[in-house]
Amino acid sequence: MEPCSCDTFVALPPATIDNRVIFGKNSDRPCDEVQEVVYFPAAVHDNLKEHLKCTYIEIDQVPETYAVVLSRPAWLWGAEMGANEHGVCIGNEAVWGREKVCDEEALLGMDLVRLGLERGDTAEKALNVIVDLLEKYGQGGNCSEGRMVFSYHNSFLIADRNEAWILETAGKYWAAEKVEEGVRNISNQLSITTKIDREHPDMRNYAKQRGWWDGKKEFDFAATYSYLDTAKMMISPGRYCEGYKLLNKHKGNITFETMVEILRDKPSGINMEGEFLTTASMVSVLPQDSNLPCIHFFTGTPHPERSVFKPFIFVPNISQLLDTSSPTFEPEDSVKKKLQFNIKPDRRHPLYQKHQEALEILDNKMEKAKTMLDNMSKLEKELFKEMESILQNKHLHVDKIVNPFHQCTEDEIRIYKSNISS
Repeated sequence: MEPCSCDTFVALPPATIDNRVIFGKNSDRPCDEVQEVVYFPAAVHDNLKEHLKCTYIEIDQVPETYAVVLSRPAWLWGAEMGANEHGVCIGNEAVWGREKVCDEEALLGMDLVRLGLERGDTAEKALNVIVDLLEKYGQGGNCSEGRMVFSYHNSFLIADRNEAWILETAGKYWAAEKVEEGVRNISNQLSITTKIDREHPDMRNYAKQRGWWDGKKEFDFAATYSYLDTAKMMISPGRYCEGYKLLNKHKGNITFETMVEILRDKPSGINMEGEFLTTASMVSVLPQDSNLPCIHFFTGTPHPERSVFKPFIFVPNISQLLDTSSPTFEPEDSVKKKLQFNIKPDRRHPLYQKHQEALEILDNKMEKAKTMLDNMSKLEKELFKEMESILQNKHLHVDKIVNPFHQCTEDEIRIYKSNISS
């Protein structure tokens, strides 16, 4: 089993129904890591002399940032996945290859996810943000809280209402593939082969200098910058191939419910268990009709088959998502000292705590487990039905929609509490 294994998917018309782009991601991280769902409003930054503190380094701020909703490991600044107010979604993956991974602290791939969302109002603009920052600041640093050193290069799946981009990196070098229809997925391997729509200007020269490419045969990014036999990539066992099969199985009829089921699939390994497990999941519906709202579903908890996908919609006057926000620790320097002695702070948010207690019941009390799972399924089905009615109602004004995420989280917690206490 791979030490870290995320899977990100996108489906575009004609693979989907009702002219929608469907995005999905499972974030597979260390089993004891808490992932929070947080919202940051749009902001204007007047004092550009003040630098922006990311997870490890400070970078230049920009005059304006967009509203974002993020699912992120609670100890860091960036995000594993998220969306912005303009309907841009990004998920990243850990990848390795021939190029050495930098251990020095720079921008994490997860920082680049958040920066792309805060600064790009289309998928391609978010891609531009990421590659510009990659060139200026580089990528690197430990991607785990605590003593375990865990570093990697990154690939990204970036989608909006009209198209998607796959961006794959090796150090500062990168290649990008545009996806305008059909299905595409990324996992923990380079996957861009000969269809390269954009690239780092020195990517091919660098490969020649390192002896990875002779400059004569057709340039294949994944084959050149990693050790993959790309001719066998689509038939070899593994989550990348299994994810591709699942997408193609439903091609032409993919809905957001389909994407939820793919993220819950255990035989494929996409719904992961063990030391590294699926710690959080996200599915987004991006209608090509700009009069309709984008809807983003988050679990905020591990084990997608035993979690509720709760909808978030960007509307005016969104309050903070307190039930999925982890406690903050001040100063963080004291946290770093504790981590040197392998003492991790308790970053569990209210939903996570109750979900953990509920999992014990699910594992040990069959009768109670069935009741609780039935109630969770009923809540989720009602939410899906309600969101589908919003997507079908072309005359519903976005200002009249209330962001449902807070109420849904409270309803989920109520289910857990009633079964824990009874």
